[in-house]
Amino acid sequence: MTATTIPSDKALVPFVSVDHMMQLVHHIGAEEMMRGIAEYIEADFRRWESFDKTPRVASHSPVGVIELMPTSDGELYGFKYVNGHPKNTKEGLQTVTAFGLLASVETGYPVLLSEMTLLTALRTAATSALVARYLAPKGAHTMAMIGNGAQSEFQTLAMKAICGLKSVRLFDTDPAATAKAARNLSGQGIEVVSCASPEEAIEGAQILTTCTADKQYATILTDNMVGSGVHINAIGGDCPGKTELAEAILHRSDIFVEYPPQTRIEGEIQQLAPDHPVIEMWQVITGKVPGRTSDRQITLFDSVGFAIEDFSALRYVRDRLQETGLYHALDLLADPDDPRDLFGMLQRAAPAAG
Repeated sequence: MTATTIPSDKALVPFVSVDHMMQLVHHIGAEEMMRGIAEYIEADFRRWESFDKTPRVASHSPVGVIELMPTSDGELYGFKYVNGHPKNTKEGLQTVTAFGLLASVETGYPVLLSEMTLLTALRTAATSALVARYLAPKGAHTMAMIGNGAQSEFQTLAMKAICGLKSVRLFDTDPAATAKAARNLSGQGIEVVSCASPEEAIEGAQILTTCTADKQYATILTDNMVGSGVHINAIGGDCPGKTELAEAILHRSDIFVEYPPQTRIEGEIQQLAPDHPVIEMWQVITGKVPGRTSDRQITLFDSVGFAIEDFSALRYVRDRLQETGLYHALDLLADPDDPRDLFGMLQRAAPAAG
């Protein structure tokens, strides 16, 4: 590399690789990191009205979906690229992969580029537990985790860290997935019970979490499986044509969502009339409307994931980078000496003749 092609500081953007993200999680601790991300999400939900908001931009195919999730608070702009391909597991690939970016609104220059496959798992679990802290019945100690794929351990540990969960009851149609989750959660300070059916999993559980991957209208929980007084954390829905709950459950529940225009397209409430009443979680967090109001109430968090949560998670990571140094300085931006002379910069980088 010649002196004329050495990138300046303006050209460099911090990049958090998968390896660095894993090191960051171990440096902070998974539970502590999810607590921290939840605090950032809660803070951003409290200023919800200051954000640009739009349903994610989705490109659907018969085998999955690829999405962009943008937002801005007027100072920082953020987006996430994410896919959802249920078939991938059978091919030895992740169902969900992602990366994200933060940029300065003032200059348009990126200030962070990061992997978000791991970070999405952390922020999804942090969001679930944050919401459960507001909506789950008082003293909730047991969760049924139906769907034991890549998200299940994160959900369990976030509920432990943020809500004081003491026991998780696991079920998956694939016994190998349940065995994997039970193995990973062993020694994590929580009781783990492997179950042979969803009915067995929900016995004694105050929080019911569904997280399955199949892109179809499914009935993971039937109406007769759900008694009064529970909190349902439905996080598997993320695209049109994919649901997990019997419609009758929705009619018996008070439904809480992130961003209605997106959830009505992608969430459990796509089964309902477009004007079916829902409550936005930011209104609960800011105290504008109540959350759980009775011991017998069924609360349902119809979670599809929203861009502000990713924005919060990226802000959290950015704030922790300088103290850890866990990033690469990525030569991402062209920075010519004269901003009008991009071609001259290119010419000066030509290899020497001979």
